[in-house]
Amino acid sequence: MSWDFIFGATNAVALAGWILLIGFPRGPKVMALVLYGGVAMLCLAYVAMIVGMHSGLIDAARPAGAPPPNMLDYNIAGLQNLFVSRGGLVLGWAHYLALDLFTGLWIAKDADHKGFSRIVQVPVLLLTFLFGPVGLLLWLAIRERRARAAAAK
Repeated sequence: MSWDFIFGATNAVALAGWILLIGFPRGPKVMALVLYGGVAMLCLAYVAMIVGMHSGLIDAARPAGAPPPNMLDYNIAGLQNLFVSRGGLVLGWAHYLALDLFTGLWIAKDADHKGFSRIVQVPVLLLTFLFGPVGLLLWLAIRERRARAAAAK
């Protein structure tokens, strides 16, 4: 299985989750499908990649002469060394996809619970899909007044 295939498959899973989240009625089955068929599958792919690369069972497709990555080296040079490989890049991308989709799921549930219309939700969810933290920050700003009102009750 190539890294291009894994990259495409993780993108397809994430896109399907976002389409369900934004475009379909949010009944329990749809929300469970986004959570387990989307977020959990991306998490599972992430775990399989990190375990496989760390154990040497999966070739990360590192450039010739590149030192092995240290998954615990959390500085710029260490992360740059991890992402220099195709496997490291796909690993990082799967991480973003999983957490952004989970964030979108939380935003959608929170927005539904607080009575926000889809007209308000869709731009926030699209921003979260495209630019993760930008959408989350916007949602935190939008929800503030209703969250305080709900907490005061």
